[in-house]
Amino acid sequence: MSQQPRRRPSKPHRRPQKDPVRILAFEALRAVDERDAYANLVLPPLLRKAREGGDFDTRDAALATELVYGTLRWQGTYDAIIAQCVDRPLREVDPPVLDVLTLGAHQLLGTRIPTHAAVSASVELARVVLGDGRAKFVNAVLRKIAAHDRDGWLERVAPEYDEDPEDHLGIVHAHPRWIVSALWDALGGGRAGIEDLLEADNERPEVTLVARPGRSTAEELLTTVGEESALPGRWSPYAVRLAEGGEPGALDPVREGRAGVQDEGSQLVALALANAPVEGPDRAWLDGCAGPGGKAALLAALAAERGAALLASEKQPHRARLVARALDGNPGPYAVIAADGTRPAWRPGAFDRVLVDVPCTGLGALRRRPEARWRRRPEDLDGFAPLQRELLRQALAAVRVGGVVGYATCSPHPAETRAVVDDVLKGRGGDPVQVEWVDARPLMSGVPALGDGPDVQLWPHLHGTDAMYLALLRRTG
Repeated sequence: MSQQPRRRPSKPHRRPQKDPVRILAFEALRAVDERDAYANLVLPPLLRKAREGGDFDTRDAALATELVYGTLRWQGTYDAIIAQCVDRPLREVDPPVLDVLTLGAHQLLGTRIPTHAAVSASVELARVVLGDGRAKFVNAVLRKIAAHDRDGWLERVAPEYDEDPEDHLGIVHAHPRWIVSALWDALGGGRAGIEDLLEADNERPEVTLVARPGRSTAEELLTTVGEESALPGRWSPYAVRLAEGGEPGALDPVREGRAGVQDEGSQLVALALANAPVEGPDRAWLDGCAGPGGKAALLAALAAERGAALLASEKQPHRARLVARALDGNPGPYAVIAADGTRPAWRPGAFDRVLVDVPCTGLGALRRRPEARWRRRPEDLDGFAPLQRELLRQALAAVRVGGVVGYATCSPHPAETRAVVDDVLKGRGGDPVQVEWVDARPLMSGVPALGDGPDVQLWPHLHGTDAMYLALLRRTG
């Protein structure tokens, strides 16, 4: 009889190793994709829960944050690379699988994690959240990606700059082509300026605090945080920058409402409106789009110092509650209402100063909301345009003759900035308004590169702020 060959003993089934950091990062990415959520809202509660459960320390939280924000920031570039490594159109890859792949691609191409560790950790994650079968697919794709570094891949997937400048910059700097084109138009100039801007969009923004006048000072915040962990603001006298990020909510002045988290560009807008010269009395101020309350809290504090009162209006009731929370404890008179700024709950000419920080595409805050660059579409501009114009018209109707309106938006797109103001002043879609421009540049003393005026556009790469726009208009008739 012939002897039967011996069978090799089968390998015992190994349970996948659960990695709390990468599982949390995956859960955050799924929430962003499935619910159109924003990472800056999704991630903090996940991190807090992980810390309370004892799974996370500070280093774990920092790594999870980098994995989530880095993956979202570079998503378009990683998609172009992954598309070269799969045997099907990217749209046919299941979204959870694609999230694991982009998370792995970021570890390989955007961090210092060693190649073998990035691949093995991503495959283990795939086994936990996707199953063994799809983990094999993830393993195969990531090994192809690992064949080149980021620069090597960019040479393969990005067109030459001379052939298609916008597409080249979009892939190299992880921005959709239409946003590259819009930012370039708004910025003007040559290649160096737009590349500096796109690079600044991909840097992790500093956490900036604001000391609310009459309740705290920048000096107090610096002392509270400590000189090794905090720096004075660049431009605002009330600003303090947290050098290492940190947890601002743990600071006593922030917990007590005497200070808040607010980008320095946002502070400059509020300060410029507060300091713009008005003719006649200066007793009644309005923030007509007050949510979530950062500018309103600063304006209320400044108004209180002068004996003026602020009315903060926000259309969405849940956002109006956030405004009320931000203003809680303000020493001066103020009120918060849930009202639609296009259907005013106040009589015409009732205010001396009015701010409308209008809803917009948010292209000026892509550093803070990296997923927005992939979520926004050019047609969104048309959706915001009628609302922006009507809010400005009603703001001009709300201010008395001699008073000042500030039109602000966190977008540098020309269609959301000067075009809105020009259309309203020329009476397109309504009656012409009698106003004069107030030069905003002297009201941001010490801030360089503010352009030709009279309006102001701030930039991340020039000022270290979000790309806030401000036009100041004095009512003359």
